[in-house]
Amino acid sequence: MTSSDYQSVIELWNACEGVRANETREELGRILDRNPGLCLVARAGNALAGAILCCHDGRRGYLYHLGVHPNFRRQGIATRLVDRCLTELDRLGIRRCTIFLIRGNADGEAFWRQHGWRERTDLVAFAKNLGD
Repeated sequence: MTSSDYQSVIELWNACEGVRANETREELGRILDRNPGLCLVARAGNALAGAILCCHDGRRGYLYHLGVHPNFRRQGIATRLVDRCLTELDRLGIRRCTIFLIRGNADGEAFWRQHGWRERTDLVAFAKNLGD
């Protein structure tokens, strides 16, 4: 993924059920700069088939905004994107990866469970907006 993919990946992610992408162009640029080679797109010819945002903090990896265009689903694209991210994180010495799933995203939950991910019921997520 590059900064020039911004508009198309934001549109793809926000067209997918259970994904809420609201990164600005500048935020996505910072993510790409801090995580070279980890954020990926999949193309079928000139069409954007899928995209994933992958980051790490030096200790843990995080996957955000996995989305595949409806015309390209059930072809293994999501699995290949995730596997590539995990391989790259492992290569960097990152030994655990976390995802955040929006509550009620049944298709997303089924996908992650099918691929061996487990739900963490021992954690509660908190967030705070800064600069408001």
